[in-house]
Amino acid sequence: MPASTPPNTAAWLDAPYADLTVRDAPVPTAGASQLLVRVRAVAINPLDAVIQSNGRMMYRWLDEPAVLGEDVAGEVVAVGDAVTRFSPGDRVVGYALGAEKGRDHVGEGGFQQLVLLEEGLTAPVPDGSAFEDVVALPLAVSTAAVALFQGDQLGLAHPAPGAAPRAETVVVWGGGTSVGLNAVQLAAAAGYRVVTTASPANHALLRELGAAEAVDYRDSDAVAKVVAAVGGQPVAGVLAIATGSAEPCVAIAAATGANRVALASPSVSFFDQPRRGGFSARRVAMIAGLVRGNLALQLRCLPRGIRARFVWGSTLASNEVGRMLWADHLPTALAEGRHRVLPRAEVVGSGLPSIQPAVDRMRTGVSATKLVVTLP
Repeated sequence: MPASTPPNTAAWLDAPYADLTVRDAPVPTAGASQLLVRVRAVAINPLDAVIQSNGRMMYRWLDEPAVLGEDVAGEVVAVGDAVTRFSPGDRVVGYALGAEKGRDHVGEGGFQQLVLLEEGLTAPVPDGSAFEDVVALPLAVSTAAVALFQGDQLGLAHPAPGAAPRAETVVVWGGGTSVGLNAVQLAAAAGYRVVTTASPANHALLRELGAAEAVDYRDSDAVAKVVAAVGGQPVAGVLAIATGSAEPCVAIAAATGANRVALASPSVSFFDQPRRGGFSARRVAMIAGLVRGNLALQLRCLPRGIRARFVWGSTLASNEVGRMLWADHLPTALAEGRHRVLPRAEVVGSGLPSIQPAVDRMRTGVSATKLVVTLP
């Protein structure tokens, strides 16, 4: 480790449901395939608020104290012996895996000044781009890529520069979300015709990003209009994003003959409950709704031969999708402007103490923007 490596500070989750606490943290040591990165910007994800609000309901393996945070951008301080794509001083953006099972829940968490990133989930920041402009990318683009390209999800062909148009359509329900904005771009880059849903305010943007058709998801006839927009073309798969998207997406698959639906969101909101331990009426209702909704969905899929599976964004870390996305596609696509980082960033504070207020704001609902905190 370089002698000039600064001391480290993190925003710690010390106990389930607790506020984040800023204090000293150990300086991580890069493993063979890792980078030690001085963080200059972090983005807040719904996942951060969900983990804090739900204790270990979803992430049973996440022992406290832990450091949350998935989206980071900054400068490389040191690299592991097997790293070949980066050197100290490089500006990078990457996906921090600290919340995932079997990972270092402290050293790999993004909400700190010095973090470990895997080389295979890191890309260079394009010249002329600020850290806060690109930091919205990692979790959203990784989740989109898993849903579209992983073999146990939609299993689509991978993006390639100048990919020839394919005679298949991909439906993305929720194209205006963080995951949806990336999914539309990735599917179009792979040559697929994309039909998406979003609020009308986002339709023009989605067409700029490669969508052929956009439908208002709030329209009472949205499912029928999506099916009409498909126009009888074979549907390679349907991606369901945002709470409540699974049911209409299964209906679209049934109507178009698609047999794969990727579910990027649960059927209920995990925010609609108190941030404390123990049972509550809202928590019981949420769990019951989740179980009931999933069972009903699978019963609807079974007789139609539709496979509907939930997406876990970090699974690309151990397969070819991660290499394709972070090593092959994103570095050139970002540099050439073929992949745009969306939604727009809104800087809501500077320094680690600003992260908890940003997570609290995320919990109340954020639309068409990514909350970002810069670190001096």
